[in-house]
Amino acid sequence: MHKLLVLYPWPADPEHFENHYRTVHLPLASKLPGVLGARFSLSVNAGPEKSPYFAVFEADFSDAQSLESAMASEWGQKVEADVPNYATGGAVVLNYAVGPLASTADSP
Repeated sequence: MHKLLVLYPWPADPEHFENHYRTVHLPLASKLPGVLGARFSLSVNAGPEKSPYFAVFEADFSDAQSLESAMASEWGQKVEADVPNYATGGAVVLNYAVGPLASTADSP
């Protein structure tokens, strides 16, 4: 499995971010081809300190090629083009392969 992770630093206008994100950006992202599952949060908590991130988005793909194809698609291009419309703090985009955690039964 391959994961796309987007971390959003605090925007200049959190209310505008949330409204645009929910009504425009997430509907665009829902049309990305090949997504196995996706989730987001606008409640990023860093314990007693203020989190450096306002929001987080993650999506699962079967492999890196599926993610690359999704982002190169018409919908992927629309998703990328929309980011400056709400994310005034920018976005940190990561992608990586994920594997299962070894079970305790496998440990010596």
